[in-house]
Amino acid sequence: MTIEFLSLAEGSLAYQRQVGNKNSPGVFFLSGFASDMEGTKPSFLSQRCAAEVIPFIRFDYRGCGRSTGNFADGTIGGWLEDSLAVFDQLTEGPQIVVGSSMGGWLGLLLTQARPERIKALIGIAAAPDFTEDLVWEKLTPTKREDVLRTGVFEQGKAAEDSRPPITLRLIEEARAHLVLRRPLPLTCPVRLLQGMQDQEVPWTHATRLAEHIAQDDVHITFIKNGDHRLSTPQDLELLWDTIGEFVPPSRA
Repeated sequence: MTIEFLSLAEGSLAYQRQVGNKNSPGVFFLSGFASDMEGTKPSFLSQRCAAEVIPFIRFDYRGCGRSTGNFADGTIGGWLEDSLAVFDQLTEGPQIVVGSSMGGWLGLLLTQARPERIKALIGIAAAPDFTEDLVWEKLTPTKREDVLRTGVFEQGKAAEDSRPPITLRLIEEARAHLVLRRPLPLTCPVRLLQGMQDQEVPWTHATRLAEHIAQDDVHITFIKNGDHRLSTPQDLELLWDTIGEFVPPSRA
């Protein structure tokens, strides 16, 4: 599929858009931290949506994949701006927002910003507030001093565990976008898929998120042997079944 680019004042965002049946809500995918639109889950959704003629869009945040920018300059606020730009300029009608890990956090923010256009929100190992609760709060005083001094938190040293550093700028800017400090006034259905063997986002994070959503149409599905990626064939079929809850039967 052709990769296109959405021009912004700060650069350009790479995206892939599939048209579909206008009677079906679209599927809007938000990637996780340091991920891009070529990952297993968005690629799977692209194929399934094409087969079922469901509108679908995926894109790369600034500094990720084929979009312009430096990843180290990225912030939650900046990536939210990217998400809103793609949502507003490249989609029409109701959307099923699917957010993976950090994308689940961005999905919560986007859903609050555009509530009238959200058919449903699906979080896959959703990681709202991860910079504060799963990174900063877990650091020892010595590690915090290192981050304050160097401006970065190195997540992994070994080659097999080499992950992008989390910057102090990311952590500090994210505090303006924390969502688990107050009730979340969402009006759309919310579905959370969470692996119980997730080593990055503990399953208790999903229950905490559900408790903060100020409405009752919230379901959590726990996958007992599921990890953070939730990308096995069984996991992907579960994701598709969850999306199918919100599309017309003839398109599911």
